[in-house]
Amino acid sequence: MTEKQYNECVNCYADNAYRFIYKNLKQEEDARDIIQTAFEKLWRNRESIEFDKSKSYLFTVAYNLMIDHIRKHNRVTLTEEFREDDKVQQHTDRSAKKILDEAISRLGETQRSLVMLKDYEGYSYEEIGKITGLNESQVKVYLHRARLTLRNYLVSRENVM
Repeated sequence: MTEKQYNECVNCYADNAYRFIYKNLKQEEDARDIIQTAFEKLWRNRESIEFDKSKSYLFTVAYNLMIDHIRKHNRVTLTEEFREDDKVQQHTDRSAKKILDEAISRLGETQRSLVMLKDYEGYSYEEIGKITGLNESQVKVYLHRARLTLRNYLVSRENVM
């Protein structure tokens, strides 16, 4: 990959990659750091990466960095989440977007990422498989289960508007 192709890659994919990471993490600074690190790795390895495969490489690196970040963050905040779950929450006057965001946040990291890649970013099953390291069948199964979980949460009595 040449320097010109790298710059084209930045222009074409930076926003999509950032949006994907931000939707999963909901932390602007963390998402920016992950995308910056992913582009840095792309730059360092540009000699061995074909331009046609740069998008897949970038999203794969960003996805793996995000998973590492989530795992590290979960180890630190796990006890805080248990305390918050003990509180009873009142569900009144909530917007559909807020309910959907809450439903997505209840998914596991893999399922959440698959939903974001397929339904928000519009990637094919094959592309998602390359990004996540799963085969196409696993992507379909995990995505189906994630959508069932979302549906069950969204149609529950407290979330129906």
